[in-house]
Amino acid sequence: QVQLVESGGGLVQAGGSLRLSCSASGRTSNIYIMGWFRQAPGKEREFVARIGLSGPSTYYGDSVRGRFTISREHDKNTVYLQMNSLEPEDTAVYHCAAGYYSSSVPKAYNYWGQGTQVTVSS
Repeated sequence: QVQLVESGGGLVQAGGSLRLSCSASGRTSNIYIMGWFRQAPGKEREFVARIGLSGPSTYYGDSVRGRFTISREHDKNTVYLQMNSLEPEDTAVYHCAAGYYSSSVPKAYNYWGQGTQVTVSS
């Protein structure tokens, strides 16, 4: 089993920045990919970004590309999501996820964190 714990959410004004963290523990040796997804009330879970743990490959969802940056601290099994130029439309619960192969589809991920709320006020 792999446990994921997110932190760093909060309330920010439009145009501001936040950095989310996700710490992975447990049987992480075979984890290949970690990603961030978000879900707003009444909407489906949306892919935000992913990063490979065996190499620095990254990929972003269209709505965040150019504003968000995903990075990792490999030795600590920690992944970050730096969110800049935040917009009210970015308001959602952000979930960290981990899996065994690269994908942007939620069902491809085997482990999920509880999520952290991000609220962007206009």
